[in-house]
Order: sequence, then C-alpha cells, then structure tokens
Amino acid sequence: MTTTKTGFWLTDSSVPMAEILASLDFDFVVLDAEHGMFDLTTLEAFIPVLKGLGLEVFTKVLAPAQAPVQQALDFGSDGVIIPHIEDVGHAARITAHSKYPLVGDRSLAGGRVFSYGGWTQAQTAEINERTMCFPLIEHPSAVRDIEKIAALPTVDGFQIGTSDLAIMSGREYTQSEEDWADILRCVNAFKAAGKSWLFPAWTEAEQVFALENEAPRIMIGVHYHWIKTALAQAKSAYDLLAISDRAAAR
Repeated sequence: MTTTKTGFWLTDSSVPMAEILASLDFDFVVLDAEHGMFDLTTLEAFIPVLKGLGLEVFTKVLAPAQAPVQQALDFGSDGVIIPHIEDVGHAARITAHSKYPLVGDRSLAGGRVFSYGGWTQAQTAEINERTMCFPLIEHPSAVRDIEKIAALPTVDGFQIGTSDLAIMSGREYTQSEEDWADILRCVNAFKAAGKSWLFPAWTEAEQVFALENEAPRIMIGVHYHWIKTALAQAKSAYDLLAISDRAAAR
C-alpha cells in the first residue's frame, strides 16, 4: 500500500498560510513560480521557512530552461515541476538541468545545498538521488511520448496539467472519457516505470481517482480559490442570518 502525501498549491509567500498548512498536517506544498507572485528573493527566503515547518517543497519553475530549474533547487526545493514539456526529446534536454553530471548537466554552486562549503562526488550523487524532477504533462505530444519520458534517468515522476492538456487537445476539461484516458495513460506509464506522480485533485472525483490509484502525492487545494470559497461560505451564511433576522423583526 502506497503512503499518500497530502499537499497544497501556493501562489505567494504568506508565512501565516504556511504555518496554517503545517498545523493542519499537510505534507507538502507546490510553489507556483510560473503564474504566482514569486521572484528570486522571495523564493530563496520562503523555501527554508517551509522546510523548517516540516513541509516538503516542490517548485513549479518559471519556464522550461536551465536557470529557473537550477535556482529553485539551489534554494533548497526538494523537487521541481517543469512546465511546457513538449515531447521526449524536449524532456530529456530540460530535465537534465535538475541532475549533476554525469546524470545530467546541473551546474555546481557552493550554496545552501552544500551547506555553503565545498562539494564531493559523493554529495552530488546523493543530491541527484533525493532531488525530484517532475515534468508537467500538458501537451498532447508529451502524452504520446509518455512511456519514453517515464523511462528517462533524469525524470523521477510527473504531474499532469489537466486543464492545459484539455485545451491544447481542443476541448474543455470536463473529466470526460478523453480526459480520463489521457490521465490514466500517464499514470500507468509512470507506475510501470516504478516512478512517482503528483496529482492535482481539486474535485471529489479527482480525489477518489487519486486515492484508488494510490497516488504518492495528492494536492487538494489551491491558495486563493480556497480563500475565496471560505469567504463566500461565511458571507452566504451571514446573509442568510441577516435576512432571517430582518424577517423576524417585521
């Protein structure tokens, strides 16, 4: 039986939000550096705060390029999620930036990951082993190559981008048969390769799918969407109470 970790999607560097997640026993967070409000300074400062709270940290990097992948890892991210992977050739080139030679071509920097000291080959091998690189599968061409992508030595798992994959395939994301077929093909490819996967499960149907398929990591909430939902529920409850109070006063 796979032990499932529960996670949350963050779009800014709110320390109180991080403390709340840790207090509620969330296991990991994903920092959205592509669409969220993270620059290099906030990312560098926020990652050690999260890890100090006992949270595993993934960073969805700004772009499929060497600098953003390396920066997130140099700052201490446990793993990177790389968007806009197009096919197996693209995946091989870009995911190589997450691993030190001779596995990949990540550049050395004597900073946080080496405790601000020197490095040894034993250290780089150990970091390669524990650092996770997850391509974000959101292009139909990546789905077509998914078995080959799963086999790459620089790939440790994947995340699927359900909405982007659907719109790139010419449809809305409605959890249709086509949507589930794409998702299941990717999941089965990575299971067959003995590798991990991280699933965004915002709805009950997605959460049931992730649990039934023993997803190692499941994200169950998105930062501002959850805040809006909680505020809307509180406002709706208050509005009903106020209407009832006014009716009673008549």
